[in-house]
Amino acid sequence: MLNICTLGDFVLREKGKKVEQFDHELRELVDLMFETMGSADGIGLAAPQIGLSKRIFVVDTRNPKERFVFINPQIIETCEKQVYYEEGCLSIPGMYADVLRAEEVTVLAQDIDGKTFTVKADGLLARVIQHEYDHLNGILFIDRLDKESRDKLVSAYEKLTKTGG
Repeated sequence: MLNICTLGDFVLREKGKKVEQFDHELRELVDLMFETMGSADGIGLAAPQIGLSKRIFVVDTRNPKERFVFINPQIIETCEKQVYYEEGCLSIPGMYADVLRAEEVTVLAQDIDGKTFTVKADGLLARVIQHEYDHLNGILFIDRLDKESRDKLVSAYEKLTKTGG
C-alpha cells in the first residue's frame, strides 16, 4: 500500500516526467497503484498522488472492460459537447463538486510493456481519464471550479482536516 498525497503536497502541482523504463519496477508500481486505489475505494489514481512526478495513471471504473494503465498519455481528441458531473478526488478526501468536462475523449498512451494504444472513451471512463490526466499536469479538479466554489470547497476541506474529520 502506498500513501496518498493530499491537498497542499507540492508534488500534486508538478508536471509529471515521461516514463522511460518499462521494467519489473514499473510493473510493481502499477500493481501497487491498483491495490492502493482499490483500498481507498477510488476509480482512478495518478502517480503524483502517491508522490511520484511521473506520467502514469491507473483506472478501474469497476466495469471489466474499463481497467487500464495509461503511461505517457496524451489526450488527442475531445468532443465539443461538455457535461457536468460530480467529482471527488482521493487527494481531497470527502470533497465533491460538479465539474464540466468533455463528454468524449480519445487518448493515446503506452501500456505496461511500452506498446502504444488508443482508447476512445465516453461517460464515466472519459471523465476519469480527464481527471487523472489533469493530475499529470499539476491540475486538481478544484482548479476547474469558479473561484467562489473553489474557495468554499478548500475552506470546508481545511476545516475537515483540522477537526480530524
